[in-house]
Amino acid sequence: MKPRALLTLALLFAASTAGAFAAQFKALLITNTAGWHHDSIEAAVPALQGLAKLHDFDLVWPNMTSAVLTDKGLADYQVIIFALTTGDILNDDQQAAVERFVKSGKGFVTLHTGTDTEYDWPWYTKMEGTTFLIHPAVQTATVVVQEPDFPGMDRFAPRSLRTEEWYQFKTPLPADCHILLTVDESTYNPHADWGAKKGDGMGAVHPVSWYHDYDGGRSFTTILGHLPATWSDAVFLHHVYGGIYWAATGRGFRAK
Repeated sequence: MKPRALLTLALLFAASTAGAFAAQFKALLITNTAGWHHDSIEAAVPALQGLAKLHDFDLVWPNMTSAVLTDKGLADYQVIIFALTTGDILNDDQQAAVERFVKSGKGFVTLHTGTDTEYDWPWYTKMEGTTFLIHPAVQTATVVVQEPDFPGMDRFAPRSLRTEEWYQFKTPLPADCHILLTVDESTYNPHADWGAKKGDGMGAVHPVSWYHDYDGGRSFTTILGHLPATWSDAVFLHHVYGGIYWAATGRGFRAK
């Protein structure tokens, strides 16, 4: 067979099999900060890239987000991930593109600092469910599973020890948010005093991770992930993937 014919066959084969080997979904990773910059970003990015390889999804971490956060740039993505973001990181046009993205039936995930981002964007605050107020010193505490029937929850013990920066929020979560994990405030000291700001915890229901359907799409939040070493914890990473998987696909999970 002539070389040209062989090349044509090879191209036809590649085109016909491309769909068979496509990743199951495409995720956009944003780590921009306009406030506190967490050292754990440097651990989170390779950990998330490892999850993408393990679970066969595309993860894109762009050097410049301005070209991606448009209707055209977001068209091929199924989920946006804000990992350790802080402050006001998007302009009005980018915010509008993200809103249309979620309204089209797609997903949004925030890891550790979602409630400490975009305070002046009301749509985003409703998607998160609340905003960050304060946190005490990093401490070990007991995390309690509230909803085991969700992707990524199957490796948590019903009660387990974790060491974290336990965020206190300005308001309780609205009723439509499904709480996956809470922290037992009797197992650590929730008191925090930053002078102008003070806090003593959230009381009997102190959420750590939650999800809800929102404005046509899906939103998942976890506040875990402050310490760089947490990003090498297999249980935590499975939890993160579960949230990404649900937000991207809408598919659930049954523990039994």
